[in-house]
Amino acid sequence: MSDRSESVLRQMAPGGVIRTAINLGNPVLAQKDAATGTLQGVSVALAREAGRRLGAEVAFRTFDSAGKVFEAVPGGELDLMFLAIDPVRATEILFTSPYVVIEGTYLVRKASPLRDVAEFDREGVRIAVGRGAAYDLYLSRALRHATLERAATSAAAIDLFAEVGLDAAAGVRQPLQAYAARHPGFRVIDGRFTAIEQAAGVPVGREAARAWLQAFIEDVKASGFVAEALAASGQGSASVAPACAG
Repeated sequence: MSDRSESVLRQMAPGGVIRTAINLGNPVLAQKDAATGTLQGVSVALAREAGRRLGAEVAFRTFDSAGKVFEAVPGGELDLMFLAIDPVRATEILFTSPYVVIEGTYLVRKASPLRDVAEFDREGVRIAVGRGAAYDLYLSRALRHATLERAATSAAAIDLFAEVGLDAAAGVRQPLQAYAARHPGFRVIDGRFTAIEQAAGVPVGREAARAWLQAFIEDVKASGFVAEALAASGQGSASVAPACAG
């Protein structure tokens, strides 16, 4: 093993195991089989492939929201995580370039007068969000007039919107569409308020690990691995991020 490989392995698996966070709050990235409890999805597949290439065991720790993943990073509990890139999170995490790009949009009732993402930033408009989610962080910076009502998770935000009578729920397009398909009285807004770039990351201070992980992410995008993992988990509508030299 080269000195570089040794330094990478020390930073990726300082305890001999790559302690990996899996966010089940974003079903585009990860899911748990209802019958067997087996983890699946693109982020799970990427973690396993990274472990295979490094010759290291991978231990998964599941979370129900991205915000809770981020909260666990400063305590030294994690070696690898899969989260949307955000400047707040970059204070604790060294991100790679994105591997998947998904859309942030709104769920509303069919009778709602709101039809375009540009119409939501108005006085009196109340929007449910999952606390600490990428779209919560984005909308907290972008909105000037509308009010955000935070729930513990992305799924809970949809329930909060529906049960309390808020004007909208913000979130990732695919789970919002799935909710609307199950509940005929709701619809998803066309267009997006942001493109959410999902990336891999390691705790700050692990530059060698980040460099290896960056090359790994670019390779699995180019080889078709990411697209195949998305399709295998029923998320083929998500977009593989374009190549990046950074």
